[in-house]
Amino acid sequence: MSKLKSMEMFVRVAEQGSFSAAAREKGIARSIVTRHIAQLEEALGIKLMTRSTRRLTLTSAGSAYLEKCKEIIDLVESAETELAEEHQTLRGAVRMSLPLSYGVRCLAPFLLEFAEQHPEVRLRMNYNDQRVDLIEEGMDLAVRITQRFADSDIVRRIGAVQIVVTASPEYLARHGEPRHPVDLLNHDCLSYTASGNYDVWQFLVDGKPAEFPVRAHLHSNNGVVLNQAAVRGMGISYQPDFIVAESLAAGQIKAILTEFPPPELGVYVVLPSNRQIPFRVRVLIDFLADKLKSNQ
Repeated sequence: MSKLKSMEMFVRVAEQGSFSAAAREKGIARSIVTRHIAQLEEALGIKLMTRSTRRLTLTSAGSAYLEKCKEIIDLVESAETELAEEHQTLRGAVRMSLPLSYGVRCLAPFLLEFAEQHPEVRLRMNYNDQRVDLIEEGMDLAVRITQRFADSDIVRRIGAVQIVVTASPEYLARHGEPRHPVDLLNHDCLSYTASGNYDVWQFLVDGKPAEFPVRAHLHSNNGVVLNQAAVRGMGISYQPDFIVAESLAAGQIKAILTEFPPPELGVYVVLPSNRQIPFRVRVLIDFLADKLKSNQ
């Protein structure tokens, strides 16, 4: 067994959290994974991880070695990518963090199409609304819908979404329709808790962004749930168009405060700042940008 193969297996075991999960991902027997790690520990003369029936834990030496392994594997993949570029061949893994609702509804069809077109590219898609540290998690990119970034973030805008304020006809019949964002304090609002200051909503007033406090009685970190609550007449929602489009078309909810549209949100690819972007990642980003542009 080559040391590089054993290092790759060590990284997968550490990231998956178990020998069995790494074996399933690779489609090999668990005993092969165990042998890779055992031979690596024997060659190094150190214990990389401790195993019990319930969990696997990296030793301090194992944690330090993991970061070095990731760097070495990235360098090898970059070298292979440069050779592949000369022959216009895409190969290797692309690890990405994707927002749950937008990722499943809007990005997944394009990503699956890309995977069909480039069978030698291994897409590892993690759908989760939690922000991740790309470097720490070993990700190649993240897709985020936001207005704010850290100064150190490397980003590229690939699309946009529009926030729509909605309520059901039943709710509006009971409580009346707000005519100005300031009226929201007198209504039951449905707040998305993953957006930072979730009890303040932004609107464009006379073409300029302004913030208005809202009174939220229901909170969730999932926009689909909040849209369902709006359909049930439980309050006013402030959600992206891709979440509310079907309910609007069906007449289950109505767009309100249309004279004061919320600012548009950009869809961005965020890239790790510590390494060169592989060719396959650049091609994937261009592919997504073209697809999102043609579907706007």
